[in-house]
Amino acid sequence: MTDLLNFVMLVCAIVGSMAFGVLSAYGLFRACFALMRPRPAKAVAVKPVTEVAL
Repeated sequence: MTDLLNFVMLVCAIVGSMAFGVLSAYGLFRACFALMRPRPAKAVAVKPVTEVAL
């Protein structure tokens, strides 16, 4: 019984560490690619030109 419990705990630890590694790599890549994404240039407001009425 103790060997079975140790085996189950080992399998759970392996699956948990793999899940943590995959999720942390996913988060790291998302953060890095978000930093590398080009930002859109701000639109500059153009001052309206006055026209002479004829």
